[in-house]
Amino acid sequence: MNYSLHNEYKIFLTEQFKKWFKALRDLAAKPIIARRIERLADGNPGDSKSVGDNIFELRFTVGPGYRVYYTYREKYLIILLTGGDKSSQEADIKQAKKLAKEIKDGNIIEI
Repeated sequence: MNYSLHNEYKIFLTEQFKKWFKALRDLAAKPIIARRIERLADGNPGDSKSVGDNIFELRFTVGPGYRVYYTYREKYLIILLTGGDKSSQEADIKQAKKLAKEIKDGNIIEI
């Protein structure tokens, strides 16, 4: 019998997340955030915490304290909702919760 400790998740994103990441001008932070999303797909979120309503926050120490908000759907599906930084954290969490409620198959993009 084979046991695997390696979970692989499919990562999807909202248009909101796509726009946020594309507009991010911090060239040092972009690859760090991208690598962290790859680790998330492997089941290793690192510095992450629940912000309620099945929404989680990836926390970064780079730049102004970037944040990426995501949710789990089904068994192996992660949806990146939105991003921001420490200064907009409260508003970003509200937006992530709203986006999570509005998710339908047609408005998320697989990466």
